[in-house]
Amino acid sequence: MIRQINRFAKSNGEFLSLRPRYTQEVKELKDSVDIATDWEATHGLLMQAPKLSHTTSNADWLHTALVPAPVSLGPSPIPRAEFDKVVTLQPILNQLFDNIARDHDFLVSTLQSLGTADEFTARLFSMYTKQHEMAVYKPAVVGIHRSDYLIHAPENEPNAKPQAKQVEFNTIASSFASLSAIVGDFHRFMLKRTGYKGLLKEGQIDMEQLPQNESLTSIGDGIAAGFELYGTPSAVVAMVVQPGERNIYDQRWIEARLWERHHIRVVRLSFADILEQCNICEGNRLFAGDAEIAVAYYRAGYAPTDFPTEKEWEGRWLVEKSRTIPIPNLAYHLAGCKKIQQVLAEPGVVERFVDDEETAGRVRECFVGLYPLDDSPEGQKAYEMALEAPEKYVVKPQREGGGYNTYGEEIPKVLGRMSMEERRGHILMELIRAPGFDNILLRNGQLVPAEVVSELGIYGIWVSNSKGGVVVNRHGGHLLRTKASNVHEGGVAAGFAVIDSPLLV
Repeated sequence: MIRQINRFAKSNGEFLSLRPRYTQEVKELKDSVDIATDWEATHGLLMQAPKLSHTTSNADWLHTALVPAPVSLGPSPIPRAEFDKVVTLQPILNQLFDNIARDHDFLVSTLQSLGTADEFTARLFSMYTKQHEMAVYKPAVVGIHRSDYLIHAPENEPNAKPQAKQVEFNTIASSFASLSAIVGDFHRFMLKRTGYKGLLKEGQIDMEQLPQNESLTSIGDGIAAGFELYGTPSAVVAMVVQPGERNIYDQRWIEARLWERHHIRVVRLSFADILEQCNICEGNRLFAGDAEIAVAYYRAGYAPTDFPTEKEWEGRWLVEKSRTIPIPNLAYHLAGCKKIQQVLAEPGVVERFVDDEETAGRVRECFVGLYPLDDSPEGQKAYEMALEAPEKYVVKPQREGGGYNTYGEEIPKVLGRMSMEERRGHILMELIRAPGFDNILLRNGQLVPAEVVSELGIYGIWVSNSKGGVVVNRHGGHLLRTKASNVHEGGVAAGFAVIDSPLLV
């Protein structure tokens, strides 16, 4: 049966019916495994192999072994109208979060309401207030953001419009920009090379349904724009990383682009390395040996596990109190907290930062219900809602990186164990109803059939000078992460998902 899937869906019913039909019989696709994994290897779509804790071998190659990144064999459907909408919305969100980060009174009043329940956020907030009192000069503000969405398209509402609903807004260590762009190229290659023969049970895929993705270059270009404002061409960018990072090649692509396109050198340091190897010299300039650090691009620092000792906290403070431009700065990092997301959903708060009513409405359109879990009347009501219908919600702490959220029947158990002080550190979010569909996942050389859901991320690049003048404000490409529909979390690095690319329908 030939069924066109290159029309554009205007309702949930159309979106569900126009999606491709992929086989779940992996034996028909064995020839695709070698084609796919060899293409990944020859195009840098790679990760470091996981450490083998059960082996006794000390062979050097084990420490540098590479594996193809986990990917979907075919692209996954996203409504074209919603994709275009969130791409055009991203510069508005970039500006919104810059306005939030510059509003000291708002940050203080909002984050103080968390109390001491979340020690990690409290520590960041203390560092931020200390830096604010010191009035540390920074030559620029650089934001490398990613706004993540699920497509809300309940099957029991066929006449409703599918809508991209925001999961979260990431302001620190937004990963997989490089590999995401390469996965788009991979799917275009597979379409040309195989026509997806054997995978497609129904329909056809046209090349124009696979959008180009500039995320391979946009991150490096944003960093370079901030570097230029620092004003020292001989300086370097420090990429601040986690020890034992497996997703190193996503980072190395950024390093390569900084050198090839901008002739900027990158050094890789952990927060502990910064404390041990760096010093602040004349003019409040941070040096690693003889190399002046113009920009510190954080690919670590988003979770408590990145600060196992005081060394890591002192290393970050060394950057924050120096002239070096951090990506993100402390205000941006705090603006990405779930509490900020929840308060933004309250009446009149978006309008505090966005003057135009129509623009504010566009921002609000992507929100779902977000509620506090504190001792306020609203928090008490949300607590009761969560206990009465836990299947409708997710409980979120002030965390990034995946694996921290609580869903469904686990919610009453978790909330029941929390003190009121602990509840203040969490928010309640309405669950987004993204429909499942069948795809084939390729992980560790094995094809895995699964019903999956996909989370769409749109990168945003923001650069402003020391006076707040906007230098760059644009979207920077996209990421699609796909996971089994019975798995709640969606992080690739955390082991929950694969990298995918959108099929616009």
